Amino acid sequence: MKKLQLIQKIAEEGVVAVLRGETPEQVVEMAEQAIAGGIKVIEVTMTVPFALRAIETLARKYAWNAADPSAYAIIGVGTVLDPETARAAILSGAEFVVGPSLNRETVMLCNRYRIPVMPGAMTIKEIQEALELGVDIVKLFPGNLYEPSMIKAIKGPLPQANIMPTGGVSLDNLGQWIQAGAVAVGIGSDLTNEALKRQDFSLIASKAAAYKEAFLRAKAR
Repeated sequence: MKKLQLIQKIAEEGVVAVLRGETPEQVVEMAEQAIAGGIKVIEVTMTVPFALRAIETLARKYAWNAADPSAYAIIGVGTVLDPETARAAILSGAEFVVGPSLNRETVMLCNRYRIPVMPGAMTIKEIQEALELGVDIVKLFPGNLYEPSMIKAIKGPLPQANIMPTGGVSLDNLGQWIQAGAVAVGIGSDLTNEALKRQDFSLIASKAAAYKEAFLRAKAR
């Protein structure tokens, strides 16, 4: 799928599952449950040991198939600190790249290969720099430091910025973020904590379904 189509698809799906785990097998199982629950955008973080193995497994399983488009899921990589890591993940099948901060070289590499890149930013200056580098979606991170009203504050001087808060987004405030103008939201520990505690990953599917329902409800308002 081409870059512009991917960006549009991420915005349409609206919820990105940010997955961390102890093994690639564990993260693959988390992703499968999240996808079963309706979250079709998966971010495998590079803090996972052998994360590229998980990305490759998921990218193969959920690759685009025109004969069955409903089976498709977008698999990306997160916690990318440098262009070397980004390139390795892209070669393993990652369709988008997310970083905790703005790294110029990483953005340039992703632009070179026409891969959506979503660097983290905390200030108007960083968001402006990201836009100047050609970033299409900026991750507001850590999102738990802000209120949803921050989106309106950003879009005052930068109405063209597409903002995706990550960190601190919950079922209670997801609707507020979307109504404030967020293009999408990233969901991390809240999606998986209970499942990990109980060692029952089916809980991820039900939680994912609740997040997707909350997103669709917010978009319909």
